[in-house]
Amino acid sequence: MKSKRIITIERIIKNGFTSFGRNVWLALAAIAMMTITLTILLFAIVSNATFNHSVKNLTAGIDVSFFMRDDITTTQRDTLIKELKQAPNVASVTYISKDQALKNYLAANPSNADLRAAVSEIDNPLPASLTIKPVDPNDLQAIQNFLNKPGVRSLQSGPTNYSGDRKTAIDNITRATHFFQQAGIVGIIVFIVVSMLIIFNTIRMAIFNRRDELVIMRLLGASKAYIRGPFIVETMLYGAVAAAISLIVCAALFKVASSTLQASSFGLLDIKYSENFFSDHMVEILTLQLLAGIIIGAVSSAVATRRYLKLNR
Repeated sequence: MKSKRIITIERIIKNGFTSFGRNVWLALAAIAMMTITLTILLFAIVSNATFNHSVKNLTAGIDVSFFMRDDITTTQRDTLIKELKQAPNVASVTYISKDQALKNYLAANPSNADLRAAVSEIDNPLPASLTIKPVDPNDLQAIQNFLNKPGVRSLQSGPTNYSGDRKTAIDNITRATHFFQQAGIVGIIVFIVVSMLIIFNTIRMAIFNRRDELVIMRLLGASKAYIRGPFIVETMLYGAVAAAISLIVCAALFKVASSTLQASSFGLLDIKYSENFFSDHMVEILTLQLLAGIIIGAVSSAVATRRYLKLNR
């Protein structure tokens, strides 16, 4: 036999579904705004994943090359390598000798006969170097700061490769990453606030339309929770419907726009990854969208009913 509490919960849910069907036209604005909010949330998640994936691919080959003076001693070199491995943001340090540097240079220019002939006629002009792989390619400045220390700089034969146009390009990638992440967060917050304001107005209008019915329910002994419950269930349904719509919209957009955007991104962004990420994480995305929509609806309704639904004790 069902307990009184379970029966009450069932009635609240049933009334919430009834109110949803009765007020669906009134709720269209709230559902539409929540759909936009959840669509932006989903686009922010997928875009952030795509952007991070693309940046990771772009920065996978980024390193800092430290060119050493020819007169550096073995002890100085080994000490420098040891200190570098303990420096911030350093993943690995690889030593490239003068002979190996020349071999690498010739291998990179196999068809330039004049260059190969010129190199063979003079002593090896290329310096030994250290190739420093960072832990985080977006924070190469920490490595550069270490290399700029007077004791280290005195062993240097020339500037590192983290300078000039290369430094500008890497720094631009870093700034772009941070900008899109922050812009996505701000956009989501703004639309969540707008959605909640629209839900407030929707609940206020629903309360106004049912004011006589609510007064009668209160006079008959209905509890505050029983009266407020259907409104919360109703707005949770707004969120669920909005989540489903946003998921369908995003799936269609990713499918249709994938090839077009890939062609216009000049290979900088792996747009195809967006579609794959969306399909590979469908369950997680669906769960997140539903939870986000339900939470936004429930919280908005809970606040709105406390504000606009005045129930005497």
